[in-house]
Amino acid sequence: MTAWLSFLVVFLCSWSLRDLVVEACTCVPIHPQDAFCNSDIVIRAKVVGKKLMKDGPFGTMRYTVKQMKMYRGFQIMPHVQYIYTEASESLCGVKLEVNKYQYLITGRVYEGKVYTGLCNWYEKWDRLTLSQRKGLNHRYHLGCGCKIRPCYYLPCFATSKNECIWTDMLSNFGHSGYQAKHYACIQRVEGYCSWYRGWAPPDKTIINATDP
Repeated sequence: MTAWLSFLVVFLCSWSLRDLVVEACTCVPIHPQDAFCNSDIVIRAKVVGKKLMKDGPFGTMRYTVKQMKMYRGFQIMPHVQYIYTEASESLCGVKLEVNKYQYLITGRVYEGKVYTGLCNWYEKWDRLTLSQRKGLNHRYHLGCGCKIRPCYYLPCFATSKNECIWTDMLSNFGHSGYQAKHYACIQRVEGYCSWYRGWAPPDKTIINATDP
C-alpha cells in the first residue's frame, strides 16, 4: 500500500458514510496517550500567521507556527514551520488563533507536510493538565506498546495483559474525562500495562518513569 493510500485509509476511517454525505466531521474518542503515540509529529507551538491555499475543492489553510518544543517526530522533521489543515471545519479542519495562544498540536506527515484536523489532538497549552504535560515529556511514550480500550457499557474487562480499560465514556466525558486528564497507561516491568496516576509519586515498578 502506498503512503498516500495509507494516509487516505486512516483519514476516511474517522468518517461515517452519513457524515461524508452531509459533509460533517465526526471523530472516534481517543485518549491523549493514543493521540500522542499514533501521531508522526507532536509539538508545542504558537501560530504566527495563516494563508488560505487554493488547492483541492475546498482549499487548505496553512498556518505558520513558531515551534517552542517537539515531543515526537524528531527523526521525521526536527523543526516544523507550517501546519496544514482543511479550510472547512465541517471537513475536519482546525481553526487556530494567530498571535494569541500556544498550542499543543499533533499531526501526520504526508509528502513532507504536517497535517492536523479535528480528529487529532490539539489544545491550548494552558488548558492541559499537569499530568498531560508530564505525559508529553516522557510518560506517554512509555505506554505506546500498551492498548487503551474504550469502555462504553459495563461490564468491561481487559482481554490481554497489555490493555488498560478507559471508562471516561461511561460518563460521556470522553477525551475530557478524568482518566484522559490525569492518567497514563504504562507498561510495568512484569510486562503488563496498568493506569498510572500522573501527579502521584512514581511507582518503582514502572519502566524508566521519573519525574522531571
